[in-house]
Amino acid sequence: MRAVVQHAFGGPDVLRVEEVPRPVPLPTEVLVRVHAAGINPVDWKTRGGGAMAGVLGEPPFTLGWDVSGVVEEVGFGVTTLKAGDEVYGMPWFPRAAGGYAEYVTAPTRQFARKPASISHEQAAAVPLAALTAWQALVDTADVRPGQRVLIHAAAGGVGHFAVQFAKHLGAHVTGTASSPRHDRLTALGADELVDYTTVRFENAVKDIDVVLDLVGDAHDNTSIRSLDVLRPGGLIVAIPAGVSPELLHAAQSRGLRTSPFLVEPDSPALTRIAQLVDAGEVRVEVEEVYPLEQVARAHSRGESDRTRGKLVLRVAS
Repeated sequence: MRAVVQHAFGGPDVLRVEEVPRPVPLPTEVLVRVHAAGINPVDWKTRGGGAMAGVLGEPPFTLGWDVSGVVEEVGFGVTTLKAGDEVYGMPWFPRAAGGYAEYVTAPTRQFARKPASISHEQAAAVPLAALTAWQALVDTADVRPGQRVLIHAAAGGVGHFAVQFAKHLGAHVTGTASSPRHDRLTALGADELVDYTTVRFENAVKDIDVVLDLVGDAHDNTSIRSLDVLRPGGLIVAIPAGVSPELLHAAQSRGLRTSPFLVEPDSPALTRIAQLVDAGEVRVEVEEVYPLEQVARAHSRGESDRTRGKLVLRVAS
């Protein structure tokens, strides 16, 4: 089968399409013929030697965790899926899944049935970003109706799902994003928007119950500054780099809560998200679709930080 393999850490040019052995499903696993694979920031960070490189180890390896495709074969013991079923998922994360390939294998319960109303390219853009937003807001923050939620980087891959999920949960949603993206975020359900390029968000926002920090302190001390907008007892969920000792100390000294976060495979959540997509409550935004052979170009585009939605690789027609 064709797969994208990198033999060294480095820039996009280390990504090469090669012929590799097709995997075989073990008991309780399924073999999925991948139609499309999503691209996420964790992919290019890992490619360069950061993010999940410590989990994957030294190259060679194949990147990619977001996939949408069709079940080709089921292993012994599988009863919930059958050959021909359309599925999507984020298998194995943070271990290697090899999503940039024509076939992947993983435990059947790390997949869910693909939303019927969208294409494989759109479905491949969902799992990692949507599960990050869902698990952070639902499982970690336990967002309730009437609460006030601030989402940093609201127009990004995770952010645009978080806006929609927080609204679905009944929250009042504030997002930070540059002004050209405000109309789109308003259409997705945001109640208030702050242009972080012209306004210090802590001067424009207050009385927040939950901050979903998708930026981190590496960018203008966003995490620490977010403490200024939280109500007593409020929570910041810090995603890019977790909770630093400085953030933890500052939050505790003010009676505020912090939580690190890393997304996990989650079939039940993917099933619920698919229902919301098919009901028209959640929109999936794909910026551009690239053929597998243009994976290096797609990574370069992603690293430019100028995308409005997700980037996707088309693996099979």
